[in-house]
Amino acid sequence: MNTKTDTNIKQHHPGTEEPQLNILLTTDEDDQRPVYISGNFNKWHTQDRNFEMEKIGNGLYHFKFPEDFIYPDEMLYKFTKGDWSEVEIDKFGNRTENRSCRQTKGLRREHVEKWRKNWLPFKPNFLPQIQLISEGFDMPQLNKKRRIWALLPHDYDTSTAHYPVMYLQDAQNLFNEKAQYGNWEIDKKLAVMSEYKIGKIIIIAIEHAEKDRIKEYNVGKTILGAGEGKKYIRFITDTLKPFVDKKFRTKPGREYTGIGGSSMGGLVSIFSGLMYPEVYGKLMIFSPSLWVVPKMDFTNIDFAEPGDTKIYLYAGGDESKTMLAQVKKFKKRMIENEFVADKMKIQLSINMEGKHSETYWSDEFPKAIEWLFFNTKN
Repeated sequence: MNTKTDTNIKQHHPGTEEPQLNILLTTDEDDQRPVYISGNFNKWHTQDRNFEMEKIGNGLYHFKFPEDFIYPDEMLYKFTKGDWSEVEIDKFGNRTENRSCRQTKGLRREHVEKWRKNWLPFKPNFLPQIQLISEGFDMPQLNKKRRIWALLPHDYDTSTAHYPVMYLQDAQNLFNEKAQYGNWEIDKKLAVMSEYKIGKIIIIAIEHAEKDRIKEYNVGKTILGAGEGKKYIRFITDTLKPFVDKKFRTKPGREYTGIGGSSMGGLVSIFSGLMYPEVYGKLMIFSPSLWVVPKMDFTNIDFAEPGDTKIYLYAGGDESKTMLAQVKKFKKRMIENEFVADKMKIQLSINMEGKHSETYWSDEFPKAIEWLFFNTKN
């Protein structure tokens, strides 16, 4: 580090010679995203404003620990751009190990070569095993057949572990590189999550009904007319889930079982949780089509009997004029339910730049999975 850089720090922080630890970070890649320190001292929170670094130059950041900071015996930490999807990596795109520090005063210099962006890049050897369960799985409730996939942890065959399960709608758009409107890239995101040991999960991906998609995801009589959503939900719950629990090493309990989707797929997933709270303890709801049921009533929903329910609710600010208002209203009405106060946790995530597209749902997917299944702090 040159003298000019040290002088730059002293100009911004004349007290850096005081007996507190100062971290000076340089990076080869820089942009407008802020840099945070995340570690065992703040429960690894990635957007902790108390540990946001000050940008003092191009590719140059500084942080001074407060006087009353309690140092762990060994401080473990990483630098992020505000999320694990934006964490530091080495110049080859590999994950880096936790940084370690026992220093409690003076200046510590650190360097980051590159940063992840939207969880990528990924390592092919961590990709999940993708199995086609059936080309035409029988759906007796609807008198139809459907193609259904399973995405298993990359080391499923060499493990004896049992895994939580997430049932997802619209399989055509989840990992298909040729999807017309893009895809969520959940295979790649699961690979990165596995590499980072965030947690392993089985995804059951159910293809939609093509021209009958909206009808199949529409529950009851709505603005769109009469739907087959209740039959579809009963298929997943009464037919598909028992099959999956028998065929794969799952954790079948409600606390390990989730259901989710986007748009109309998000709406039918909401109703799945409302109809069967004893089965689904995790709901992943992206950009739900709440406009279809403007008078949805939650006042009589009884969540008292099952255990805690977690809902990850996402919306983009550039989707429609009503999307943000609708999801906020949905959250408010849910938590007003007298049974919900102590039984339900709702994480509302809003990206003001977000559009109604797979690109933004892709970015949100690993965050939702981590919070729903593997984050014990919230």
